[in-house]
Amino acid sequence: MELSVVMPCLNEAETVATCVRKTIAFFDEAGIDGEVVIADNGSTDGSQKLAREAGARVVPVADKGYGNALMGGIRAARGKYVAMGDADDSYDFATLGPFLDDLRDGADLVMGNRFQGGIAPGAMPPLHRYLGNPVLSFVGRLFFGSKIGDFHCGLRAFNKASILRLGLQTGGMEFASEMVVKATLAKYDIRERPTTLSPDGRSRPPHLNTWRDGWRHLRFLMLYSPRWLFLIPGLVFMTVGLVAGVALSFGPVRVGSIAFDVDTLVGAGAAMIIGFQAVLFGLLTKVYAMEEGFLPDDTRVRRLLRWWSLERGLVFGGLLALAGLGGLVASLMHWRVHSFGELDPRHSLRIVVPAATALVMSLQQLFASLFVSILGIRRRHPLVVDAAEEAADVVDEAAEKVAAEGAAPEPARD
Repeated sequence: MELSVVMPCLNEAETVATCVRKTIAFFDEAGIDGEVVIADNGSTDGSQKLAREAGARVVPVADKGYGNALMGGIRAARGKYVAMGDADDSYDFATLGPFLDDLRDGADLVMGNRFQGGIAPGAMPPLHRYLGNPVLSFVGRLFFGSKIGDFHCGLRAFNKASILRLGLQTGGMEFASEMVVKATLAKYDIRERPTTLSPDGRSRPPHLNTWRDGWRHLRFLMLYSPRWLFLIPGLVFMTVGLVAGVALSFGPVRVGSIAFDVDTLVGAGAAMIIGFQAVLFGLLTKVYAMEEGFLPDDTRVRRLLRWWSLERGLVFGGLLALAGLGGLVASLMHWRVHSFGELDPRHSLRIVVPAATALVMSLQQLFASLFVSILGIRRRHPLVVDAAEEAADVVDEAAEKVAAEGAAPEPARD
C-alpha cells in the first residue's frame, strides 16, 4: 500500500464521515492505493461507526492526547507514506497529490503552509493567525535553523519509516512541533506545500486550548534547545557581570548623573555566578540529551568533552578556588590593617565580592566536571545474564543431576 491518511478523532461525528468519503474519492480519482485510518481517542458520539460505514479503518488509541492518537494511527498505518490531518473538515484531503509527488521524489516530510495557501475568514482565530502561529514558528526557525514557515499546520505527509526513526515522544498538541524539530535536527529532506484552511464543520468548540497548548509548544521548543535556554542567556549574564565587575573593582563608575558603586558590584558578582551556572546547565543538558537520544550527536560538544577531562576540570576549578582564597586572605589582611575593627564597605567589598564569586564558581566547575564524568560512564558488561540463557543453564544442570543420581549404584541390601 502506498498511502495511509491518518486522522485523529475525538467526538467528530459531525464531520468524520465527510472527511473519509472525500479522501477515498481522492484515492479513486488519482489511482492511489490508499487507506483512511481513524485514530479514535475514546469517542462517545458514535464517530467510530460513522467512520467505518464511510470506508475507514478505525484504530482505538487508549492514551489521551493529539500526539498519542496520531502515533497510534501512524504505527497502525499500512502505507509506505502517511498523511495526517484533522477530521473536522477544515483541510481538503483531495489536495494531497503534490505532497505525494514530493514523497515519491525522496522527501522525508512535506509540510502544509496555511499562510501561503490561504486562510478562509473565520477559519483561524485572529490571536492564532497574527500572534501565536507566527511567533512560535519564528522561534522554531530561530532555535533550530528550520526553514518551515508554518510549524503547526495539521496537514502534512511523510515517509513512515523516516518518522518512526525519530522516536517522537510528546502526547499533546506539541507533537506538531516535535515532528518538525526532530526532522530538522536529523537533517531530513523537508519540503513545504501551500495549503488552504477552511472553517471546520463542527458546531462545538475545538479541542485546542489557546494558552495551554501555546505554552506547551513554546516549552517544548525551549527544552529542546539548550543553547537558547541556557547557553546564550548564560553568556549574556557572564559578559555583563564580568564587564561591570572589573570596572567597579577599581572604584565607582559614573554614567552621567548616575553613580554605580559596590551595590552594583554585588549584582555583577551574582550575574557572573548565574551566567556560569546557566552555561554549565547548557552543557550538561546537551550531553544528557545526546546520550539518551533526545538530540542528535553534536561534533563540537564531543570534541569539547574529549578535551575537557575530569582532571582538567578539577585543575581549572582548583585554580579558581585558589584565586578566591587569595582574595579572602587579602580581605583579612585589609581587616588586620584596620585592627579588626569596623570597615568601610566601599573598600572591603571590592575585595570580598570578587573573591566570593571566584570561590562559588570554582565549586560549580568542580561539581559540573564530576557530573559530566558520571554521564560519560559506559556499561561494558551486562548486569544480568540473559533470562532465556539462565533458564537453559538451570534445566541443563537439573538434567545432569538426575542423570548422575540414576547412574549411581544401589546400596547393598541384607
